[in-house]
Amino acid sequence: MNDIDAWVWWLVGAAALGIPLVVTAMPEFGMLAAGAAAAAVVAGLGLDVVIQVLVFVAVSVALIAVVRPIAARHSLQRPQLATGVDALKGKQAVVLERVDGSGGRIKLAGEVWSARSLDTDRAYDVGQAVDVVDIEGATAIVI
Repeated sequence: MNDIDAWVWWLVGAAALGIPLVVTAMPEFGMLAAGAAAAAVVAGLGLDVVIQVLVFVAVSVALIAVVRPIAARHSLQRPQLATGVDALKGKQAVVLERVDGSGGRIKLAGEVWSARSLDTDRAYDVGQAVDVVDIEGATAIVI
C-alpha cells in the first residue's frame, strides 16, 4: 500500500463509485465519486490523510445537499412544451361523421381521428366544433 500514492487510491474509489452510478442511475453515487476525485486532488498536493477525508466528506455532502434538491424539483416539473397526444388535449376539432358514445370521426390538427363523446348520451353532428378532452389509444374523447 505504501508503494501506491494516496491519490491513486482516491481515483480507484471514484471509479468504483462510478460503477453503481451507471448501473443504478442513482446520482448520489456520482456525487460521492466527485468527492473522491476532489480528495485525489488534495492527496496529489501532498496534504494529510485527515484533510483528504474531510475534503471527500465536504464535497460529497455539499453536492448531495445542493444538487439533489434541484434535480428532484426538475424531475417533478411537467415539460413546458407538450408533444404527442398531450399536445392534442384541449384542442378544437370539427366533426366529420356523427360522434356519439359509440364512435364517430373528427378532423383534429389536420388529421382524421376516430372519436367518441365523453357523455354517452350526447351526440355531435357533422360540422359541429368539439373540444378534445383526452386521447385513449387512437380515439379522441370529445365534449
